[in-house]
Amino acid sequence: MLILRILFYIIGLLVTSLGVSLTIKADLGAGAWDALNVGLSTTVGFTVGTWVIIVGIILIIVNALLMKVRPEYLAVIPIFLMGPFIDFWLLIAFPNWEPEGFIYQLIILLLGLLGLSMGISIYLQAKFPLIPIDNFMVAIKSRLPINLGMAKTIGEITALLFAFLFKGPIGLGTIIVTFLIGPLIQVFFPRFENLLKRLSEKTSG
Repeated sequence: MLILRILFYIIGLLVTSLGVSLTIKADLGAGAWDALNVGLSTTVGFTVGTWVIIVGIILIIVNALLMKVRPEYLAVIPIFLMGPFIDFWLLIAFPNWEPEGFIYQLIILLLGLLGLSMGISIYLQAKFPLIPIDNFMVAIKSRLPINLGMAKTIGEITALLFAFLFKGPIGLGTIIVTFLIGPLIQVFFPRFENLLKRLSEKTSG
């Protein structure tokens, strides 16, 4: 069971980072948090992956304040994985790839959105430390009487405001990701939850 959870965790983070990278490469406007990281990278410096780590550390503190608990120090684990994963896709795997044409860009964006929502839904099953962005979603849900999808949407809108301040790549893609990622997680989450349960029963049986 532990091996399965570790597998879900690593695969989920890898797929999530691929989804992030595809939405950035689509160049139609990245998801809110990713637009913020790209904006910070462009205006301040450092790689997008580095800002994933820095913003993540800030969110660890914010989440602790929201949930009125001690900071979850183990949450640095996923961001120290996600940051290099994203830099790998952007700087090594797809360094010079620039999709051209609106339809092609839209397809890449939607594939990225699917990767994001599926990756998050997969790695959440492990019940290991969450990416601070997703823990922010959980923290919002813990303070408000709303479902996971709505909490994710609120978190995305919050990030969107900061992305605007730092001149991140905001556009049609940002709107699509902001309002569809929550509902898509709501769709995929129970399916991967059932998958992990079935796999666990097979390995234990």
